[in-house]
Amino acid sequence: MTDMTASPAPTAQELALAAEDEGYYHESALNATWTGSRLAIGGLTFLFGCFAFAYFYLRSLNSEGRWQGSGYVHPSLWMGTTIMLLAVVSAGVHYFVLQRIKAGSKRTWQAGGLLALALGLAAVALQVYQLANLPFPPGSSGYSSVFVGFYPVFLVIQLSALIWLEMLLARSRYIPALSFVEQPPTYADTYLVQRFQASLSAFSTIWSYLAIMAMLFWLLFYAL
Repeated sequence: MTDMTASPAPTAQELALAAEDEGYYHESALNATWTGSRLAIGGLTFLFGCFAFAYFYLRSLNSEGRWQGSGYVHPSLWMGTTIMLLAVVSAGVHYFVLQRIKAGSKRTWQAGGLLALALGLAAVALQVYQLANLPFPPGSSGYSSVFVGFYPVFLVIQLSALIWLEMLLARSRYIPALSFVEQPPTYADTYLVQRFQASLSAFSTIWSYLAIMAMLFWLLFYAL
């Protein structure tokens, strides 16, 4: 018969080192979430800044009156305003229910998160409809070029953020509501809750930032 020897049980020192390593990687993950969301905002600011620069540059230059061009028709004000308000209300709803989940009311956040998701998807759908029914040919003027360049990029970024929200809603189903107000029984459960909260805060920050961008470009394209 072949001798089978059981592997030795880990010593207390080995367990302590493993717990220390796990805690280190957990803290690194939390810091990476915070840093990544802020770097994403910085990168998006440069991206949207390009469109803002093009808007003001072409508008001030207005070569041969081509900023709006002959036969220009302004896009629907009510459509643009509705899209902007949907994005702003979605961010506002999520920010409000985010405070509720911090108080342990997971169901309130889930309901508010679904509402924010629905409002955001409605904003994206209206932007797709608007781009499919433009009152001017793309590239017919400086205004139309910036308009048609900005909104497809913006709606793709919004849709990506909404997919992130949908993933957070799915993850929340496996976290007990009590874990948000009391210490979970194990370190693994504690780390799971803390990483979820970090991702949730990062999403709320980026979604609120996108709502601000929606207001800013609404001012540029519809109010000025």
